[in-house]
Amino acid sequence: MGRSGKNSLGAAAKVDRSKVYEPTDAIELVKSVAYAKFDESVEVAVNLGVDPRHADQIVRGTVALPYGTGKSVRVLVIAQGDKEKEANEAGADFVGVEFVDKIKQGWLDCDVIVATPDMMAQVGQLGRVLGPRGLMPNPKSGTVTMDVSGAVRDIKAGKIEFRVDKTGNLHAPIGKISFEQNALGENLSSFMDVVVKSKPSAAKGTYIKSVTISSTMGPGVKVNTAVYR
Repeated sequence: MGRSGKNSLGAAAKVDRSKVYEPTDAIELVKSVAYAKFDESVEVAVNLGVDPRHADQIVRGTVALPYGTGKSVRVLVIAQGDKEKEANEAGADFVGVEFVDKIKQGWLDCDVIVATPDMMAQVGQLGRVLGPRGLMPNPKSGTVTMDVSGAVRDIKAGKIEFRVDKTGNLHAPIGKISFEQNALGENLSSFMDVVVKSKPSAAKGTYIKSVTISSTMGPGVKVNTAVYR
């Protein structure tokens, strides 16, 4: 067995799979068992008591993580005229209407796309490409807006978007292993606050079924869901 296999087994052995941990303890454990030589991402996975096949039970939204994700986010702004200039000044990585054609030709070298409302007729043609990748601009997530500078700054500062998948799960990055424990804790708390507030009125029974945090290479650590009820 290679070194990484041994490290993986050693890390897994430190986590009691049958136990749920308080958020602070869970974060401490995830940090202590991270063994990779790179700065692993820390992710939270939430299983929700919703049926996403029904439109009135889809859970989606955005949250500004107080300490950001630790990851540099490449932002494309599809706009023209003054809004193009505004996007460049706000620090967008890519700006311009020409990216509509570039995406049609296979270009997808960005993490978030922001568009002004007048561009949505053109951007809408890219739905088949952008939709499955979660890149389609949307007014609810603040990525279809005339305030392109505000949108770019928010995204760069750590605003993330989340959406429940077909199996009722949410996944979101909450930072890096190198983050201080309290920074990861505040990011987790901010994310969970928004998820709890996003509970659809049509959802019945237990809403937050399970919460698990893990690093890129590390084992999952279960978090006590009672904190979020």
